[in-house]
Amino acid sequence: MTITTGCRRTVLSFAVVAALTGVAACGSSDPGEGGGDLIAALKLADRSTGDADSSRIESTGDMGDLMSIEADGEIDWADGLNGTMTITYTGGQAADQMSRLGVTSTQARYLPDAYYADMGDLFARQYGGKRWIRYAYEDMDEMIGGASGAYVQEYFKSVTPNQSVRLLLASGDVEKVGEEDVRGERTTHYAGTVKVADVQERNARLGEEARAELEEQLKASGITTVDIDLWIDDDDLLVKKVEKGDTANGVVNSTVHYSDYGVDVSTEEPPADRTVDFKDLMNSLPTS
Repeated sequence: MTITTGCRRTVLSFAVVAALTGVAACGSSDPGEGGGDLIAALKLADRSTGDADSSRIESTGDMGDLMSIEADGEIDWADGLNGTMTITYTGGQAADQMSRLGVTSTQARYLPDAYYADMGDLFARQYGGKRWIRYAYEDMDEMIGGASGAYVQEYFKSVTPNQSVRLLLASGDVEKVGEEDVRGERTTHYAGTVKVADVQERNARLGEEARAELEEQLKASGITTVDIDLWIDDDDLLVKKVEKGDTANGVVNSTVHYSDYGVDVSTEEPPADRTVDFKDLMNSLPTS
């Protein structure tokens, strides 16, 4: 089977978007100040979840007609991001394009400096036995472009389940919905709406110019707000998260279940002789 250059470029981009969705969280911000039982409970959940260091993750997500995926695996965030996820493409343009490579699911490996995607046997045959693509976090700004790339770079370096708790705390718009069972566990359900541009604006790491550029990119994409629902168990740990936002490409939905906090996670870097760097790969492809 011959894969066109345009298809290759699209598939390679889908792989990194899927990586983001697989460990989905909108971003991060400082918890902020405030009091009250509700805020105190969420601050405790923030600390307890962050200090747990690792967990098992099961997630589903869709991004308009771009892609629908399912992902499951284990992630450790004690010292940078480490973990392995299996990402299955279940619909959208991504599933169609990946199927042209004979791929319906891929293994994703997260390491502190890069994300690796297993692109399958057909890809390996076309690239001299190299089946893994390495996406270096430091190159994200070039891969995705501008301030969004810089933000994604920071995102990959700091992603933890408690970031959604922090987002809700920082939003100033959060309520306690009530007590609910999640997979047989008693939990407390919290909900709120986050103004995406405001949260990104608070991210001092980007610098003033980059934050302004990111805000324009967010406006262009149609992202204005994200609705977040969180379920916290009796151990003050996040066990379920649902996020929903509107974009120019349609509604983005993500549901994530967290379990087995503190699980041992071991992640191996793929062999160098079976790995190609994303930047080198893109530079080797024709421009049209």
